[in-house]
Amino acid sequence: MKEVYAVTGALGFLGNAIVDNLLSKGKTVKVMDIGQDRYGVLKDKDVRFFRADVCDAASMEDFFTVEDDQELIVIHAAGIVSISSKFSQLMYDVNVKGTQNIVDMALKHKIKKLVYVSTVHAIPELPKDEMIAEISDFNPNLVEGEYSKTKAIATKIVMDSVQKGLYAMVVHPSGIIGPGDYAGGHMTQLVKDCAEGRLTACVRGGYDFVDVRDVAEGIVLAAEKGKSGNAYILSGEYYPIKKITDTICSVLGKKQIKTILPLWFAKMTAPLAELYYRIKKQKPLFTSYSLYTLQSNSNFNSKKAQQELGYKLKFSLKQSIEDTYMWIKANNLIRRKKKVASKA
Repeated sequence: MKEVYAVTGALGFLGNAIVDNLLSKGKTVKVMDIGQDRYGVLKDKDVRFFRADVCDAASMEDFFTVEDDQELIVIHAAGIVSISSKFSQLMYDVNVKGTQNIVDMALKHKIKKLVYVSTVHAIPELPKDEMIAEISDFNPNLVEGEYSKTKAIATKIVMDSVQKGLYAMVVHPSGIIGPGDYAGGHMTQLVKDCAEGRLTACVRGGYDFVDVRDVAEGIVLAAEKGKSGNAYILSGEYYPIKKITDTICSVLGKKQIKTILPLWFAKMTAPLAELYYRIKKQKPLFTSYSLYTLQSNSNFNSKKAQQELGYKLKFSLKQSIEDTYMWIKANNLIRRKKKVASKA
C-alpha cells in the first residue's frame, strides 16, 4: 500500500515546514488549510491543496479520501496559537472542536496513523527543580492559560481515540522559532524590531526554544517510528531572554540592549499593552500570560523522542536567528524609515 501524508494547517509556520520535510524525503503529500495561499508558500511544490475548515467536518471529506491502494497518514498541525489572557471562542472551536472533527474523520475513513501537534503547555508545570516529561492523562484544569487549556482538551481527545481503535500519537513542541513565519511570531517580531531600531529593552526570564525545522523533522519521525498512544516532547534548549536579544543584536550588527525591565513593571503594564494592541489589531510582544511563561519551569525532557524516534537538534539559536533575518530581508518585511527631503 502506498502511503499518502495529509497535513492540516499547511499554510502555517510549522505546517509548511512539515510539508517541506516530507517532500525532501520523497513522500506523497496532500495539504489542507482554511485560507488561500496568499504568500505563495506552496508555489512550485508537488502537493495537492484542499481548502477546508477543521470546524466543518463535511468540508474535509475529499481531504480524507484516498485511492484503494493508498493509506493515509494525517499530521494535524492546524490550530490557533495565542498568548492572550482572554478566552477566545474561535480558538476553542478550532483547537478543540476542530481536533474532535479530525479524530472523527480519521476513524470514519480508517486512516493508517494520526500525529497530533500539541504543545508542551498541555503538560502541567512541575516545580522548577524538576524535569517535565511526557504524560498520558491530560486535564485542562491543571494548566495555565486559555491556549494551554484548549490544547490539553484536544490532546485528551486524541489520546482517548486510541481506545476506539485509532492509531494515534501526540507531539509536544516547545517555543518554535526560525524562518518562514509569515504570521509574525514573537521571535520573528523581535528580529524585525531590532532591524528597524525599535528593540530598546527586554524583560527578565527565559524559555525553551527550538527551530521549526527541527520540530518538523521530529514530527515526521513520529509519523514514521512513533507508537500509538504515546506522546513525544520536541524541545530545544533554554535561553534567557537577554541571551536571545544579545544574539539578535550580534547577528544584525547592533549594539546590545542594556535596559532590562523589572518583572513587576512588565506585569503592571501588560494588561494595558494587551488592550492597546487589541485596539490596534496587532499582536502584543508580551502579555500577562507570556510573562508567566517566561518565569515558569521550562525544563523539558526530550530524551524519549531522542531514543525512540532519533530526534536531535541541528539548528543552533544563532543559526535560527541568522536564517530568520535573511528570510525577513528576502521577503522585504523590514520597514525602512522614510527619508525627509532636505530643503534647497
